[in-house]
Amino acid sequence: MKIAIPVANEKLCMHFGHCETFAVLTVDPQTKKITGRENLVPPPHEPGVLPAWLGEQKVNVIIAGGMGQRAQQLFAEQNIQVVVGAPAEAPEALVETYLAGTLQSGANACDH
Repeated sequence: MKIAIPVANEKLCMHFGHCETFAVLTVDPQTKKITGRENLVPPPHEPGVLPAWLGEQKVNVIIAGGMGQRAQQLFAEQNIQVVVGAPAEAPEALVETYLAGTLQSGANACDH
C-alpha cells in the first residue's frame, strides 16, 4: 500500500498542487507499519496531471490539506482514496494516525 502526501518544508502542504515534493510512504497493510519512503518531485501542476502521475506511482491513498472537487473526482477515477482537511504535520505522523484510524481531518482547505 502506498500513501502520498504533498510536502513543503517537511510538513503537509495545505494545497496539494503547490507542493515541492510528494512523500510516498509504503505501508504494510497487515502490520500497519511504514516500510519505506520516497520523496518524488511532481510534474508541473496542470489540471489532471497529478492524479494520473500518482496513479502511475501505484499510490492507493492521498492525504491532503485541501483539494478541489474536480481533482478529487480524477483521483477517484484512478482508484486513489482522498483524505482532505489533514493538518500540516510530518508525513510519517499523518500516515501513522491514518493507519490507527485517528487522523483528525477538518475542513477542506481548498475552495475550488
